[in-house]
Amino acid sequence: MARVDGKPKVVNQVYLGSPERIMQMATGGRGGPIRISAQEFGALWLANLIEQDIGLVSIINSVLPRKRIEKGPSIGEYFLYSVFNHMIDSCSKSSLGEWYRGTAIQSIRPVDIEALNSQRFWEKWDRVKTKDIEEIASHFFEKIVSLATPESGCFLFDTTNYYTFMASDTDSELAQRGKNKEGRDWLRQVGVALLVSRDHQMPLFYKEYEGNRHDSKLFNRIIDQVLSAMEKVPATSGELTIVFDKGMNSEDNIAAIDGRNNIHFITTYSSFFAEELTRIKLSEFSAVDTVKNHELVASGREDDRIVAYRTTREFWGKQRRVVVTYNPVTAAKQRYAFDKKLLDIQDVLFYLRSKVQTQVSKWVNPSRIEKHYADACERVHLPKDLYELSVEQENRKCKLLFRKNHYRIGRYIERFGKNIIVTDHMDWTTDEIVKASLDRYMVEKAFRQTKDDDLVSILPLRHWTDGKIRCHILTCVIALTYLRIIESRLTKAGLKISAATAMKQMQRLHSCLYWTSKKANPARLIEEPTEIQAKIINAFGYKPEGGVLQKSN
Repeated sequence: MARVDGKPKVVNQVYLGSPERIMQMATGGRGGPIRISAQEFGALWLANLIEQDIGLVSIINSVLPRKRIEKGPSIGEYFLYSVFNHMIDSCSKSSLGEWYRGTAIQSIRPVDIEALNSQRFWEKWDRVKTKDIEEIASHFFEKIVSLATPESGCFLFDTTNYYTFMASDTDSELAQRGKNKEGRDWLRQVGVALLVSRDHQMPLFYKEYEGNRHDSKLFNRIIDQVLSAMEKVPATSGELTIVFDKGMNSEDNIAAIDGRNNIHFITTYSSFFAEELTRIKLSEFSAVDTVKNHELVASGREDDRIVAYRTTREFWGKQRRVVVTYNPVTAAKQRYAFDKKLLDIQDVLFYLRSKVQTQVSKWVNPSRIEKHYADACERVHLPKDLYELSVEQENRKCKLLFRKNHYRIGRYIERFGKNIIVTDHMDWTTDEIVKASLDRYMVEKAFRQTKDDDLVSILPLRHWTDGKIRCHILTCVIALTYLRIIESRLTKAGLKISAATAMKQMQRLHSCLYWTSKKANPARLIEEPTEIQAKIINAFGYKPEGGVLQKSN
């Protein structure tokens, strides 16, 4: 129909046939579906693609083969189905079977869902010993290196800890009380050390350890394992470099690295023990060639650039290259926080002065006053020499006097925004040293991912024995590695999106089962992918065709 001379007229007419024929054409020559079931598909399909390249099940089953009378999923498969869950939407083992029922797992990697319950997991994981986990991890990372060989010989190392709600009387060597990075010092915690490659941010080694062990002592205990893991990676330059922070520093640790001819280090150093380096005039610093600095210049914020000063000093018995950096933005943030803490200390001192004025015997004791003041300083992590205080007699009454120590405050402020980097790379440029040290954020980023509620999610630790805690951490590290492989391949294909975004997008791609009659077997089609889903699928060499995913030519 169309309007001709202002009036509606038939301008084209095609005979389609009888109503029955029209219905047949509309349904593609068959009856319409009488029932449809939509299941999560895309994220699991993507996770299984990575598994096909890695072969985690084969690795684990080679270390822990199936027993002669064992039925159902193997130990390797129990680990794998837990890894898939941690890559997409972490849940407890008791909820795992129900989660899989809402997915298209049977069309991707068939499994007896009834067997995926917490009791069977515990039975399987009870067979896994510490030496088995170490052997599995070793074979796994060897496979990772063969598939994603780092292009540089630079590696980043750091540690973190994970709190638990384990009762004090529960037997555990791993879960111990210590300084918790989430501020929950009253809870028992487990520590994890992680080594990642600088270029791919790919995990290459990890180690769980007791929650009360200091970083430097832990590093000393596993340093040979860490350096050996680095040496397994073929370096194009022939030299390897490990980057870590000041928490790992000790004479023994640096000596162990010095003892390896082909391994170098880059670390930070506490400005508290090198105050002379923090007093260097900023006029002697020069801007560092970093991407962030270029962005600041482009936005007209040149004064916010990171600047650096280069020198040589003796550290740990040898001459080392030293680079002092200054970040004005960090300095401003630290100054704001410092002023706030000083006000808190001042409020405490006013409170103590009011107590002294009561002349109650316990409040006129100088030792008691000093302890209260020292405890207040410790709570806000400030030194106690920033104020001078004394209890004096005046007209037979005690009085608390206090004033700021402006010299010590000035010295304390001088350290704001300053970072001291020490390395045995005497021939590296200042820019190279600073960039390598700044890249420690990559391993910190990996740790943040492990604490995500949905992806990886080492927290919460729902396990109450050391053996199961070790199995859980291994599962999470493998999930983290798989996600990094996904992110790396997306980047290589020109898609700059995170693994978390990719998994969230692909989780929304459903596979639909539909029945055309009560007796017919169901057919399966996937949803029409969105633009971003189609790009992710194409990045892995597939394309949607006829409701299924086909390999691209």
